[in-house]
Amino acid sequence: MSDSDKYPDDSGRRRFVKGVVGGAALAGVGTTGAAAINSATTSPGAGGGPTQAYAIENTAGPAPRGMPQIPIEIDSDGFIKGVWPEVKTVTQNGIDVKIAETDDYKGSGVTYSSAWFQYCGVQSYGGLAPDYESDNYFRADSGGYDWQKDAYSAGDKLNIEDFGDYKEWGNGIGRDGLGKPATGTWRSQDAEDTMPIQILRSERIEEAAQDNDWLAASTDQGVIAWLNKCTHFCCVPGYKQAADAAKFNAEDGVYCQCHQSVYDPFSIVQTLFTALPRPE
Repeated sequence: MSDSDKYPDDSGRRRFVKGVVGGAALAGVGTTGAAAINSATTSPGAGGGPTQAYAIENTAGPAPRGMPQIPIEIDSDGFIKGVWPEVKTVTQNGIDVKIAETDDYKGSGVTYSSAWFQYCGVQSYGGLAPDYESDNYFRADSGGYDWQKDAYSAGDKLNIEDFGDYKEWGNGIGRDGLGKPATGTWRSQDAEDTMPIQILRSERIEEAAQDNDWLAASTDQGVIAWLNKCTHFCCVPGYKQAADAAKFNAEDGVYCQCHQSVYDPFSIVQTLFTALPRPE
């Protein structure tokens, strides 16, 4: 370990510092090998084009980049919601279109946009329309984890009180005590298509947010969230959900069983890609 490498290799804190550093500092840089614009897609259309997003890092497998993070807030009753960007009208290619975008999100220096989620067909989902009416709360799905099935019915709002044992939780896959997860949906009430999400409450996330502007702005009480669509072939991965994840050293990561892509929810990086345009 060099003198400049302040944190040991197995330190979650090092992973965050390596991946994020500071939103403003990375404004023009992609921090992973996959951070190259995909020239096979086209940029014209509603909200399409070159896009920088913060994501949980892709660390193995064929996925080209990480899965995009969803900034969250927790209301006074403990319910967890994903924050939707500010809706505005802009001119693209001579046409006025609505987009959802927040500049300098909560003083982090990061531009947060719904374009982060415009891939894998999600760009055509009703819930991704900038002015789709939604309360933005995360709601439990019918899958998830055993604890979740006992605590919720499908459609119930996820609440921070149900994550109280996050420092000890385990389910026999990988190490216990890394954090407590849940699966759910976002902006999918009364919509034809479902936007799958995953959240994780972890002490490691709490610690990393203490001196990082983006994580302080986008997480709350150790809770982090992401759109749970693999960037490879759009499957739905899982954190500590697959017994065979250990074969690919993914028992403590987010593992996609379809083609063995692995993501690290404790490493948040900036990616650069071409967001697919939304259909009008």
